Amino acid sequence: MRIRALGVIEDAVVELSPGFTVVTGETGAGKTMVVTSLGLLLGGKADPALVRNGAERAVVEGRVADAVGSPAAQRAAEAGAELDDGALLISRTVSAEGRSRAHVGGRSVPMSLLASLGEDLIAVHGQTDQQRLLQPARQRGALDRYAGDPVALPLVEYQTAFRRLREVTARLEELTTRVRERAQEADLLRFGLDEVAAAEPLAGEDLELAAESERLGHADALSSAANQAHAALAGEPSDPDAVDAGTLLAQARRAMESVRHHDPRLAALADRLGEVGYLLGDIAGDLAGYADDLDADPARLAAVEERRAVLAHLVRKYAGAAGGAEGGLAEVLEWAETAAERLTELDGDDDTIGALEEEQEQLRGTVSELAGQLTAARRAAAEDFAKAVTAELTELAMPHARVSFGITPAADFGPYGVDEVEVLLAPHPGAPPRPIAKGASGGELSRVMLAVEVVFAGADPVPTYLFDEVDAGVGGKAAVEVGRRLARLARTSQVIVVTHLPQVAAFADRHLVVEKTVDGTVTRSGVTTLSDVERVRELSRMLAGLEDSELGRAHAEELLAAARTAAAD
Repeated sequence: MRIRALGVIEDAVVELSPGFTVVTGETGAGKTMVVTSLGLLLGGKADPALVRNGAERAVVEGRVADAVGSPAAQRAAEAGAELDDGALLISRTVSAEGRSRAHVGGRSVPMSLLASLGEDLIAVHGQTDQQRLLQPARQRGALDRYAGDPVALPLVEYQTAFRRLREVTARLEELTTRVRERAQEADLLRFGLDEVAAAEPLAGEDLELAAESERLGHADALSSAANQAHAALAGEPSDPDAVDAGTLLAQARRAMESVRHHDPRLAALADRLGEVGYLLGDIAGDLAGYADDLDADPARLAAVEERRAVLAHLVRKYAGAAGGAEGGLAEVLEWAETAAERLTELDGDDDTIGALEEEQEQLRGTVSELAGQLTAARRAAAEDFAKAVTAELTELAMPHARVSFGITPAADFGPYGVDEVEVLLAPHPGAPPRPIAKGASGGELSRVMLAVEVVFAGADPVPTYLFDEVDAGVGGKAAVEVGRRLARLARTSQVIVVTHLPQVAAFADRHLVVEKTVDGTVTRSGVTTLSDVERVRELSRMLAGLEDSELGRAHAEELLAAARTAAAD
């Protein structure tokens, strides 16, 4: 992993061992930045305050070796990423303005992908994680993970039934608490439908009646205009001397008829006049028929206006009520159709309530039965889990401690069943089991949490474990046992530990130290892989605060030798 311009680290390369890697250094040297860098690579929150003063951006790049066929590589490939000689390359950039970018296998990816990759690649455990594990919900989740399929399979069925039960219960509450409102709504809909049905409106009727009203209201003017136009085209029988268009057209045709054979062009014009004559005759006939058919009937006009008033009343009340803009009779008919469907639904509420009550009763039985299965599976897993953690505590210098689970029924069913789960600790014989948040000291709590994680390592393994000072509050023989247990865990997984304890650091396969130098006003930190000689010097500093003390070096060499012997057991 390469870190640039992050916090106090200007530019550093962190080479992690396949087994047990320990990271040490003085307070303020930048050990936390190593943990933060891993967090950024795994989709952690980007804080612009992390960017080194004077730098435009911080960059963290990581190389995950032997990634071929891993779940992380498969997820990355789905996003278009490619492996580099079997390794997965991940980078994260954080600008001083707060912008953040991520790349996996040469492809820009969303932060959510980094987070999902992190779930497959590494388990991070620090003092903050300890606090989270003190929460009952986290402890229930931990137990469920340990139990595996015996809890996971019925939990899927339970949650499906539980979600449906909540939906049915909410629907029933809505139907039963709004009975009066729904009855009033049904009465209004029924009145409106009766009013529309009594009028018996037809689609397009309002438009037809408007046209008829316009025609009847101007019948005299329309008749006069038609008669005058007819007379102008076809002549007036009562006045044989009047000149009309038909007579003039006939005269024009006769004038050309005798000479048309002398010029084809003139003949064509004569033919066109003939066509006009036929068209003129048709129009004149239609005008005569129109005038004869026009009926200036005051009674019919009154009936039309009365019908239009009825339809206008419906339009004012119901047009636009179906969801569209206020319009004509078409929207009244649309409202009536929608209202009829809604009324059917409201009238069927009693049947719906009955069906929902029956389904609710069945779901309650199903949820109760599945919750019982979950409780039984959790109790069985809790017994095994507690025995495994207790055995780990024996190796962590707590031979008389006993861990158990308190599984009690909650007040009501929840998304994960009806169990309240809490980890209990009896630190010594005769002590009553108490919640670990109340019954454990700081050092005991760290060892309990480490024991829990070691047990998880066997039940829910991941390739890499990162422990960030989970040995806080531990010292002496207990610290040696913590180191021994981490070394054993490193036989099957990569383990990275940030620690201040030389007893833990002595068990590591590779020892990295974060060193800080001050040059004027600029602080630079580097990460160095220690040789055997340098490692003795660092352990001496951690033991006595004196790097060059002969007594300190002798103690450090003795500690290293003891750790190697213990780790080989």
